[in-house]
Amino acid sequence: MKTNAIYCGDCGDMLMNHFRGGCVDLIYMDPPFFSNKQYEVIWGDGYELRAFEDRWKGGIKNYIAWMEPKLRECHRVLKKTGSIYLHCDWHANAHLRLLMDEIFGGNNFRNEIYWYYYNKMHDYRKKLFARATDTLLFYVKDANSDSTFNMLEEKRDKPVKQLMRKKVDGKMVNVKDEKGHVMYRLRDKRIVDNVWRLSMLQPADKKERYGYPTQKPEHLLERIINASSNPTDVVLDPMCGCGTAIAVAQKLKRRWIGIDVSPTACRLMVKRMRKLKVRITENDVIGFPKTLGELKELKPFEFQNWVCQKLIARASRKKVGDMGIDGWIMGTIPLQVKQSESVGRNVIDNFETAMRRKGKDKGIIVAFSFTKGAYEEVARAKLENGAEIELKMVKEILAEE
Repeated sequence: MKTNAIYCGDCGDMLMNHFRGGCVDLIYMDPPFFSNKQYEVIWGDGYELRAFEDRWKGGIKNYIAWMEPKLRECHRVLKKTGSIYLHCDWHANAHLRLLMDEIFGGNNFRNEIYWYYYNKMHDYRKKLFARATDTLLFYVKDANSDSTFNMLEEKRDKPVKQLMRKKVDGKMVNVKDEKGHVMYRLRDKRIVDNVWRLSMLQPADKKERYGYPTQKPEHLLERIINASSNPTDVVLDPMCGCGTAIAVAQKLKRRWIGIDVSPTACRLMVKRMRKLKVRITENDVIGFPKTLGELKELKPFEFQNWVCQKLIARASRKKVGDMGIDGWIMGTIPLQVKQSESVGRNVIDNFETAMRRKGKDKGIIVAFSFTKGAYEEVARAKLENGAEIELKMVKEILAEE
């Protein structure tokens, strides 16, 4: 097992194939929320398009069936003294609580923590109380072991007056001054309980925000990592997204492991860790697609992102009605990406039309292979209309690395 590393792939498969049992001290897992939403955003740097799906055909049973093997692998790799925090919300928290009881054991349940994000904007037109909490299901691997837990304090909004007490002859008595007056002290801190009043990220949080639609704030992860791990412990986030958990673990001097099925997310993690002066490149990402076969298996937008990143192209902000233009190289040259073999004449013809509508006479099409008719259409377009269309195969891009 390699720590301070990023793994690209399904977390269940990655944990099964790369991790021995009982090797991780703390797991934070933030899976899709069964919200039946689809988020489509441009990442913060503008070069990659992210299609983030949280859609589950077949309903809650399929969602739980999808989660179960992943949670069983988390249970296997967790140390006997380890802890796990499963992040969820009202859509599936009841179902996940039952699943966690089955896998980790109800006697190992510790807390249902409520993250109250008081600064969320609400739609008050709905006939219900505004939803302003997520749930963190906190379990230990073995309640009979000496699992790590560090009591935390937080600052009070207003200091409170607290009676001073001491033990005398086995009894607690009030502390008094020389004149016999009962003494008090002001307490500006309180023990953290299971309701965490922490702000969520806002669009104005430019320093921390990475454009990920479900990104969590660093102070939430700081609380979890400080409470249930110690320096040099191993922190795992098996659905790491933009890498908040591993970034906080790095800052708190923990060892870390980030896993995500999305190559786009893994590239973002690399960039985020570089900002923290961690020496890591895409070549250090375990499981990152590097062969033609692996690239063919990517989801369409992940493949498009891979091409855009390799050609230093900006992803098109339109996916519907983009007229066949998936990105722009140097801001001026239109790019079309086809995740297929034997791209033919009609694709070239349609792309030439899209170029003309944008007032461009140069463009690039990327695919795994092209037909003879495609090359003939490129020659015709140049001869008759002066259009310069480059046909670039994926194997050529791989050879340039």
